[in-house]
Amino acid sequence: MSDRPSVLFVCVHNAGRSQMAAAWLTHLAGDRVEVRSAGSDPGERVNPAAVAAMAEVGIDISAEVPKMLTADAVKESDVCITMGCGDTCPVFPGKRYLDWRLDDPAGQGVEAVRPIRDEIKVLVEGLIKEIAPSPQA
Repeated sequence: MSDRPSVLFVCVHNAGRSQMAAAWLTHLAGDRVEVRSAGSDPGERVNPAAVAAMAEVGIDISAEVPKMLTADAVKESDVCITMGCGDTCPVFPGKRYLDWRLDDPAGQGVEAVRPIRDEIKVLVEGLIKEIAPSPQA
């Protein structure tokens, strides 16, 4: 494990909320945080409405692929965040577990995904302040 804090975002299909959260954290924290996302039943592709909503704010997640949740991914992470989707992570001592209750963007248009995207950004900004504050802060 590196000196940087590591965050794992988990949602069943790893196709919407967890992908947007990972993208926001990567975009806002840069290399100060190691970022992963995964799901217990990964979808075939990232939700096109999530891709479109993130593109509107200048973040390209079109090349992302849903990934399978593994015990190793949890072991390698300091913080494991489920996205209010009922998914659970294997529990290991010393890890921090959070559940962010967010609406499901599956089957929704970009208009419905925008507020979810914006709520995730606010949550990610709060997380960054806790685990990887800016050096000038």
